[in-house]
Amino acid sequence: MVQTFEGSHAATGLRLGIIVSSFNAFITQGLLEGALDAIGEAGGQKDQVIVIHVPGAFEIPLAAQTLAANGDVDAIICLGCLIRGETLHFELISAAVTEGMTGAMLESNIPMTLGVITAENVAQAKERSGKNEINRGREAAKTAIQMANLMKSMIER
Repeated sequence: MVQTFEGSHAATGLRLGIIVSSFNAFITQGLLEGALDAIGEAGGQKDQVIVIHVPGAFEIPLAAQTLAANGDVDAIICLGCLIRGETLHFELISAAVTEGMTGAMLESNIPMTLGVITAENVAQAKERSGKNEINRGREAAKTAIQMANLMKSMIER
């Protein structure tokens, strides 16, 4: 018989970490609120959530890797906002953050979700961080909850 695994959408009993960039705080605050709302709606408890503020998106992978190694968390939600400018900085930082998070996740075996907005302009970033269903913080939290539960069920089998 085929065994099938799928992560539950319930945050009850999960300990979650959130790494949030302070750069572009007018956007990342909305991402953080969306993530916290999603966790609460899924039954998560505020005292089971650790929020860590880092200066910018580039610092997210190191903080996530450190939290995974020392924080006793089931999943980590990474939130930030990169808005394209006139130089290559946007591409370099977005690639570094994605690669760094992927490496940290695979090394630690702790699910990490990418709620880092990469937007062409401020209007796009605001749309993706507002109080709506496309809030990327909300989306990243839901994915983190599902992956944390999936990993637990796979390990416990």
